[in-house]
Amino acid sequence: MRNPLEDGFEQARAVADAVLFEGYVLYPYRASSAKNQMRWQFGVLVPPAWTATGGEHAVQRTECLLEPRGGDRLHAELRFLHVRRRTVERLGADGAYTEVPELELPDRVLVPWDEGHEERVLIHAPLAELTEDQAADRAVRFDLPAATEYESVTDAEGRTLGRLVRRRHRLSGELRPHVEELPGPYRVLRLTVSVHNTTADTADAGTSRDAALAHSMIGTHLLLGVPGGRFLSMTDPPEWARPAVASCRNDHTWPVLAGPPGAVDIMLSSPIILEDHPALADESPGPLYDATEIDEILSLRTAALTEREKREARGTDARAAEVVDLVDSMPEAVRERLHGAIRGLREVTGDDDVMSRDRAAAQVAGTGPTAPEPGLSLPEGPGHPWWDPAQDPEAEEVPATVVIDGEAVRAGSRVLLRPGARRSDAQDAFLFGRHATVEAVVGDLDGETHLAVVVDDDPGTDVRRAQGRFLYFKPDEVAPLKEAP
Repeated sequence: MRNPLEDGFEQARAVADAVLFEGYVLYPYRASSAKNQMRWQFGVLVPPAWTATGGEHAVQRTECLLEPRGGDRLHAELRFLHVRRRTVERLGADGAYTEVPELELPDRVLVPWDEGHEERVLIHAPLAELTEDQAADRAVRFDLPAATEYESVTDAEGRTLGRLVRRRHRLSGELRPHVEELPGPYRVLRLTVSVHNTTADTADAGTSRDAALAHSMIGTHLLLGVPGGRFLSMTDPPEWARPAVASCRNDHTWPVLAGPPGAVDIMLSSPIILEDHPALADESPGPLYDATEIDEILSLRTAALTEREKREARGTDARAAEVVDLVDSMPEAVRERLHGAIRGLREVTGDDDVMSRDRAAAQVAGTGPTAPEPGLSLPEGPGHPWWDPAQDPEAEEVPATVVIDGEAVRAGSRVLLRPGARRSDAQDAFLFGRHATVEAVVGDLDGETHLAVVVDDDPGTDVRRAQGRFLYFKPDEVAPLKEAP
């Protein structure tokens, strides 16, 4: 059956792929890299027999709220990766194949590797058939049997040099949807979809996580859609729905509204925390499989790999080969775009909005430095550039001295650091109680006063002073230290 929300699902899949393949192959994109020895961190559902010893889970549960509003059918799509263990064999003169640690070719170096094969399980069901007394009949069970595949490796002349052997272990599971109408003045359904790894025959899994992963679902996530219906945001619901949202139980997943801003008929349930309507940055050149890193840095580092390292990356995985080729062929204009982009810039509309320009958010493609895109000029205010407080006639004058606990504190004063509870930086725990020297009394764009300081026993103090890199605290987060006579 065709999904009428296919276009919206396709956009959600693009975001979900960043989840599905997060950590799939990390820079430097080679199987020999230490970073690639511990993989498959998100959305892992292991066989039930392995949960007692491995600390992993066999079930993922999604609960969200839905206003049917005339929508009468659920379209659900389960997506995950299934591991395929790849080994490399060389063809001998006697016609026999022998397993080897690597097989070197002119353009790549083939090595053993665990590949991830994308699997999908679909549900198209009327909501009326997912009530408690009928839900069991609408469960979808799947079974992926063990299998072995062979791929010949040939040279430029077509001569067989060896082969790749891919082994897939058995994996079975179940998708269980269920709807329940909640009491109240509005017609609201609680939609529950649980994903179960039901693989029973895992004698070969033993107690090793690496072995159990062969029978596991990896990067597990759900796409849910109800044409004509309205899903409620789980992070910013209407006020009347907050108690019902708080009662929903989500295990090892995080449901958010998906599709373009304003869309309410698609939900993405992800093992990684996302915001509503997540989207890939336009500046992102392609999948780099390491969303905890900065696209710009990853691209520059990949470009700096040696030719031997690039050949091993190409031989590690087809997706790693695509990353190397992407970076090698990346135009300079695309590379420059990775440095940053300005988003959310608004014009000044009057006195009440005088700070809107000053609060413009600089956001990066993926993650990275909050610098403007090269060649992009920021708007200037009336008679002064962006943003130089010394030349801004509207900037409030910052006093050179502040009084703390009856003591005058200024540049050169020594203070005791005591960061307040409102700060969320874990580094503050290490700074609490340290002695520091005030370098300047400064003001921010909101008119608040701060103290720029350097920690007294910081070995990089001279460098920080030379570069103007300081730590900033509000006056109530420090205490004056009286100088010794």
